[in-house]
Amino acid sequence: METTVCPWCQTEIVWDEELGPEEECPYCHNELKGYRTLNINIDDEENETEDDIYDVDDVTNEKQTTDLSDLWGDEVELKLPELRTLTKYADEGNDLIQYEQGVQKQLDHQEEVPECPNCREFMILAGTQAATQDNFTPVANAASGEGSLLSTPFKVLTYVCSGCFQVQYSLSENDRLRLIQNLSTQK
Repeated sequence: METTVCPWCQTEIVWDEELGPEEECPYCHNELKGYRTLNINIDDEENETEDDIYDVDDVTNEKQTTDLSDLWGDEVELKLPELRTLTKYADEGNDLIQYEQGVQKQLDHQEEVPECPNCREFMILAGTQAATQDNFTPVANAASGEGSLLSTPFKVLTYVCSGCFQVQYSLSENDRLRLIQNLSTQK
């Protein structure tokens, strides 16, 4: 019997070899084929031998050892810059395991956890910045024809990517609502 783990609800789905694999998860009804689907063959541990261990020296096809894009697709290009960035800091003596644990603790306390547009790692809320009349020039509100689109003061949340250290800004919750109200007002 073959099993599949649903990538959405993490439920193990056992399917009969005669009927074939499930098209969608019977629990959460999400599609199983494609993105991050994991098929697992379950055998008795007694049947496992040391031949199952992958050894680069045993590979006769050169393509199997060098071309990761066949196995990982686009994820290789997305993850490698991030890995190189973090590896650089590991080479300087920093403990990346402790770093990842610290990142996870910080993310657990955030209400919003945006994904980095550069490397798709989660972003950490680093703090807030206040925009004042001295450092922000608003544009006119074209929807209502009066006032500015977003008047000062307002706060911007600053997020830092835990993988590639890119910085991203987002309006605070109250200022988002204020912007929505300003744009909803008609002439």
